[in-house]
Parts: sequence; C-alpha cells; structure tokens
Amino acid sequence: MIEFHLDGHSKVATYMQLVQQVKQSLRTGVLGPGDQLPKVREVSESLAINPNTVLKAYRQLEIEGLVEGRPGVGTFVTRTLAGPSLANQAALRRGLESWLRKARTAGLGREDIVAIVETTMRATFQQQEAETDEQPGTGREIA
Repeated sequence: MIEFHLDGHSKVATYMQLVQQVKQSLRTGVLGPGDQLPKVREVSESLAINPNTVLKAYRQLEIEGLVEGRPGVGTFVTRTLAGPSLANQAALRRGLESWLRKARTAGLGREDIVAIVETTMRATFQQQEAETDEQPGTGREIA
C-alpha cells in the first residue's frame, strides 16, 4: 500500500503532491488495478491535512480514470501506468540506489543530487531527441 508524504518546501499544491505520488506508484508497480488507496480519514490524520484536500486529490485521480470511489468501501485503482519497462525497473533502481549512496558518501546533499539528476536528464533527453531528429526515416528529419 502507498504511504503518502508531503514536502513542505514544495511549491506544488498539497493535493497535487498526493496525485503525483499515486501516479508514481502506478508507474513503478507499487500500485496496480484493484489495489485500495488509504482511506481519506487515515491520510488526513497521518499528514495533518484537511480531509477535503485528500478528497480533491482522489477526485482528480478519478477524473483521469485511474481510480474509482466505491461509496462506503473506499477508493480503488482501476488501471496502471506501468509500461513494458516495469520488468527492468528493479535492476535500474538498485543501480540508482548504489549511485545515491556514493553521492551521499561524496558529501552531496539532497539539492545537489536533484540538481545533478535534473541537469543530466535534461541534457541526455535533448541529445537523444537531437539524434532522432537527424536520423533519416524517422519521420522527424529537419528540413
């Protein structure tokens, strides 16, 4: 089951943090169709937030077709966001955990690590997109 947490320093609205965490759990296989989300009351009490905030998050997920509320029973996942890469995620995660331990040992803090990851991701994706644009037959040639 998912366990929510909030980042008090984030500029992202509280309900959207909950939505994002459910989506991450759906992408990584932590949650799957049929799984029940924590009860609104449990979440609001554990995070010390208004129950309406949790309801708003669950409503957003319902609008997106990811969950359905069952009156008197709870909120259940209706579909996954995990793709075919799910099978590779465990090995990749272990590699990332190893890298994170090395980064912490090297003295990097959370913000340093996030900065490295985000800038490296941005550069890597831009490079891959540029390479794809240059390949003939991809339908993305630059005229």
